[in-house]
Amino acid sequence: MKIAITGKGGVGKTTLAGLLARSFAAEGRKVLAIDADPDANLASALGVPAERLAGVQPFSRMKDLARERTGAAPGYGSLFILNPRVDDLPDQFSVEHAGVRLLLMGTVDHGGSGCVCPEHTLLRSLMKHLLIERDDALVMDMEAGVEHLGRATAESVDALVVVVEPGRRSLQTAGQIEALAADIGIRHVAFVGSKVTGPDDCSFMAGNLAEDRLLGFLSFDPSVRRADLEGVSAYDVSPAAVTEVEAIKQHLVAFIASRDQPCAR
Repeated sequence: MKIAITGKGGVGKTTLAGLLARSFAAEGRKVLAIDADPDANLASALGVPAERLAGVQPFSRMKDLARERTGAAPGYGSLFILNPRVDDLPDQFSVEHAGVRLLLMGTVDHGGSGCVCPEHTLLRSLMKHLLIERDDALVMDMEAGVEHLGRATAESVDALVVVVEPGRRSLQTAGQIEALAADIGIRHVAFVGSKVTGPDDCSFMAGNLAEDRLLGFLSFDPSVRRADLEGVSAYDVSPAAVTEVEAIKQHLVAFIASRDQPCAR
C-alpha cells in the first residue's frame, strides 16, 4: 500500500502521516515513512527522538553520494548515469522507530524547472524504487502539491490523501492539488477533514467534498498540539486521535479496494 499525503500548509498533514504510519506498524506491517516536505517534521510526528536524527541528512543534500552513484564528475557539464543503483539506500540511510522506518528525501534547489543533475537523478530513481519495487506499506508526507511524483511513478500511488481544514482557502488548495494529480495520472484522490471542532465543521466539509472520497475527520485536540510542541507523536499521547485515525485507515483501505475493482470509475 502506497499512500501520499498532502494539503495546504498547517492543516495537519504531517500529523495524519505520522498517525497512519504508526497505526500500520501497530498491525505488524513493514512500514516506510517518507518525509518529502522541505519543512521536514515527520520524525517528530512519528515520535523519533531528536538525538536519533543527529547527522541524518536528506538525500537531496547528499551531493557526494549522488555523484558516486551517478558517476558524475565535479561540475555538472559531464555525462552521468540516469538510473543509478538505489536499492540499498533505504536500509542504509533510514532511522527506525516504533516499527516505522523513516527516510528524509528533501528537495533539490535549482534555478529552473526540468533540472537534470546528479541529486535530482538520485531522488527520482529512489522514489521510483520506493513506489514500484518495495513491498513495504509506504506513507509519504508531501508539501502542497505533487512535485515529488512523476508520470513514471504516479500510477504506483494507491491513494493521494488531501488533508483539508474547515475554510475556503484550504478547500481551494485541495481542488488545485486534485487537478495537478489528475494531470500526472493519479486516479485515486481522497480527503480527510482536520482540526474539526464540531458537527458544523464536519457538515461544511461534507458539503464541499465528494462524499464517497471523504475518509473521515481528525478533531482539534489540545493534546495533539502539545505533542507537536514537545516533539512526540500524537499516537503516544492522544487516545482520541488514535481512535479517529483507525477509522480513517479502515475507510482508506476500503476506498483503495473499491477503486481497484475492474469496473470501478
